[in-house]
Amino acid sequence: MKKPVLLVANRGEIACRVLRSARALSLRTIAVYSQADRELPHVQMADAAVEIGPARPAESYLNMSAVLDAAKAHGATMIHPGYGFLSENPVFASACAEAGIRFVGPSPEVIRLMGDKDRARQTAASAGVPVLPGSGKLDPADEAGILAAGQKTGFPLLVKAAAGGGGIGMRTVSNPDELVAAVAATSGLAQKAFGDASVYLERFVERARHVEIQLFGFGDGQAVHLFERDCSLQRRHQKVIEEARAPRIRDAVRERMAEAAVQLARACKYQGAGTVEFLYDARSEEFFFLEMNTRIQVEHPVTEMITGVDLVAAQLRLAMGESLHEELAQDRIKPHGHAIEARIYAENPLKNFMPSPGLLSTMRLPSGEGVRVDTGYAEGSRVTPFYDPMVMKIIAHAADRNQAIGRLDDALAQMQLEGIAHNARYLRSVLAHPAFIAGELHTGFLGQFHAELIAS
Repeated sequence: MKKPVLLVANRGEIACRVLRSARALSLRTIAVYSQADRELPHVQMADAAVEIGPARPAESYLNMSAVLDAAKAHGATMIHPGYGFLSENPVFASACAEAGIRFVGPSPEVIRLMGDKDRARQTAASAGVPVLPGSGKLDPADEAGILAAGQKTGFPLLVKAAAGGGGIGMRTVSNPDELVAAVAATSGLAQKAFGDASVYLERFVERARHVEIQLFGFGDGQAVHLFERDCSLQRRHQKVIEEARAPRIRDAVRERMAEAAVQLARACKYQGAGTVEFLYDARSEEFFFLEMNTRIQVEHPVTEMITGVDLVAAQLRLAMGESLHEELAQDRIKPHGHAIEARIYAENPLKNFMPSPGLLSTMRLPSGEGVRVDTGYAEGSRVTPFYDPMVMKIIAHAADRNQAIGRLDDALAQMQLEGIAHNARYLRSVLAHPAFIAGELHTGFLGQFHAELIAS
């Protein structure tokens, strides 16, 4: 039997994370890197490393031909895409299969299905998962159709791109007079960002929470959940602090949410690690399907900390043909304590969070009981302007939420980063805020308390 060889089609923190699990499984590994990243730790961690192009992602990490050429040249039998870049690209997943290389993730058909937000909503509804009132795909030129869909959905509402993610182009519309222009603007941005101008409408829930269920599917119609995470603290639709489990949700509601997510995974015969995201209305205790992410998530460490399950290792083992049904049986997955994660960005909160690329002249990582740090940089590394400015994730685990918050705050105080501006002080202000401590979370939290968080 051919010994597995893994190529990691990503960079930085997630590349290092995947390489750690691959090393523990005694896999031979291949890293890829752009010209801007040749000195980063993931390049040194792998058994082999291949330069795949210039700094711009389109010419390197998004260049499917370059990634596949590197894989073929070094005899890769598997490719792990991490998150972002090619991780949810069904064309790439298909190209891997055509090259005889196992894509570590679900099938191209499932990626394509869940990547189309309109079809994903329809699939979720068919599986019995609650969905928000909304529309199908709209024609930006059909003003009458847009207005009719808006009235049926109800105001306020969201205009959303049917393809892609990250909140790109999303707009809140409070009345019919704004709707046609908002659809045109979102459609234009969606075309530029995803090559697909399709948009749809969705009811807007005020003071909603963003709660997601971590899933693992076996590809045969069976799936399990690894409990929920709260990812409500967001800035410009990007998550900043995540925690597991989600505070201030009754166990009966958590269980219904988890079962709904598992129903969807079973319906599409999901394979590997994935996440179903829900919008949760704390006032009514209702939850509604948002989307399914067909990849590992940035915030997966909080789930690993409370369950003891190495999600990346499980992905790799499933891709190698191992049966994990018994090991990951639902009744064997138990939650222990509470975990919380903060994302450290090279950005300046006092200058509207402007990115702050530069040389990490000093980088001292925190340590201690229950503290984990995931990063793709080291002292002397350079944070460049070409990619996401996240420098590291700091995760704290403890017996309960208050202890976990305290450990994370201590870890942020320990951390030393010089050479760039960063958001550690801002994150500590969030952790200390009375509303956060009380678990009064919602997606507008950081905007609501912006002035006092910045001033702290």
